[in-house]
Amino acid sequence: MSLKFIKANNSKDIKTIYDYNIDAFSDSPGFNWNYDEIMKEVKDGWELYGVEENGEIIAALFYKLDGKTLFSKNTSIKISHQGSGFSHKIKDFFEVQARKDKVKEIVHYCSIDNFRMYSLNESHGYEKSNRRLGENGQVVEWIKKIKK
Repeated sequence: MSLKFIKANNSKDIKTIYDYNIDAFSDSPGFNWNYDEIMKEVKDGWELYGVEENGEIIAALFYKLDGKTLFSKNTSIKISHQGSGFSHKIKDFFEVQARKDKVKEIVHYCSIDNFRMYSLNESHGYEKSNRRLGENGQVVEWIKKIKK
């Protein structure tokens, strides 16, 4: 159960992550999973990573640093890999990055109806804020304070 987090360093990497995941993530709530939208996110300062397990990309994640805050969001894990603890490893990745970058908090975004992510966020010490984003407030903001 070893995951690799592979940063997309150029448009070819982004296209590889997009192409590999088009079927799995096309209906991912909270994301418009198409190449133009992904490129827009990257141009807006979000870093894209492919989450790989045994050579297969099973999820994608985005994070962005802004001052003392790390902003994060990720796609759902491919259905064939759900229930394997990979979501916890993705949360751990964000938390390791936050400590490495010496930020004070992580802000994570997820769809308002993603109750599995609600549970995961709570188990990792995130608190749901009252802030809603996106069309019709469909994206929920969660915040975790980072302890030194």
